[in-house]
Amino acid sequence: MKTLKYLHHYSSDIQAQVHTLIQKDKLAEHLLKKYPHTHNIKTDKALFTYISAYKDEHMKKSAPLSKALYDGKVQTLNALGTHRFVSRVQGTKLKAKNEIRVAPIFKNMPEEFLRMIVVHELTHFKEKEHNKAFYKMCEHMESSYHQLEFDLRLYLTHIDLKGKLY
Repeated sequence: MKTLKYLHHYSSDIQAQVHTLIQKDKLAEHLLKKYPHTHNIKTDKALFTYISAYKDEHMKKSAPLSKALYDGKVQTLNALGTHRFVSRVQGTKLKAKNEIRVAPIFKNMPEEFLRMIVVHELTHFKEKEHNKAFYKMCEHMESSYHQLEFDLRLYLTHIDLKGKLY
């Protein structure tokens, strides 16, 4: 059985089910049934607006978002998005800026997957580590966070095996 690099930390039962979908050539069908459409958030400006609105709805008291963009330097296997806290000296004050960079692969994915990565990166504004509090906050902002993360991993597995789905 081939190792599924995006699903290696899931149970052997889950991996066996995914292998069955792959062997029967049903993985794409499964994903398209759940997520039939991609979003229209294609530009950095639209991404910034989308993330800002989501942040304002769920994290009103956190520091403002300074920048959001699709960044080709974000590697899919290592990270799907990144958050940065950039400190700059302005006169006699130290200003902190929050930035989110998202892998360009998300331009042509369902909105649910983009939302999941946005929730993940926004949560890093409050919780730096991937701990219990981090995932609790992710679930607070997106109740189906864990299912979306798993389905995104299925989608990335499909890309590795067959190429783009949409």
